[in-house]
Amino acid sequence: MRVSRKYPAWVSVLFASTLLATALFASSANAAEDKPFAEHKVVLQISDNDPSKQTLVLNVAGNLLKSYGSDKVDVEIVAFGPGVRLMFDENVNKGRIGGLSTEGVRFAACGNTLTKMTQALGHEPALNPNAVKVGAGVVRILELTGQGYTLVKP
Repeated sequence: MRVSRKYPAWVSVLFASTLLATALFASSANAAEDKPFAEHKVVLQISDNDPSKQTLVLNVAGNLLKSYGSDKVDVEIVAFGPGVRLMFDENVNKGRIGGLSTEGVRFAACGNTLTKMTQALGHEPALNPNAVKVGAGVVRILELTGQGYTLVKP
């Protein structure tokens, strides 16, 4: 004999909401947990498409790693607006992004910007495999500064 339980619909909605909230909290909390011994936490903002500024933001990340060591500094580069092009797979800085990523630098691309670019282009641009799409770049920066990160806009 098989016993089946039926739960009211609100139980399923509550369960799904709890799972989603836990996943969102875990993703934003992971930044600090990735480098528990970091003495410095820095979020670097890139919001324009100027190639020299893209190079500069990557240089700053590299200099932070050299100065403090990859275990003592936690760096995330957040791109929004025209700056999100740094995170495109075809960007000339793809190799540098890969190298910095192996040293622990994280890369976040604004989902709002990507949505608008997708509408304009007719297809979603391919992201660098080291970049993570976040809901909104500015919101990500606010989350990180709320966790004690220092915002730097090179």
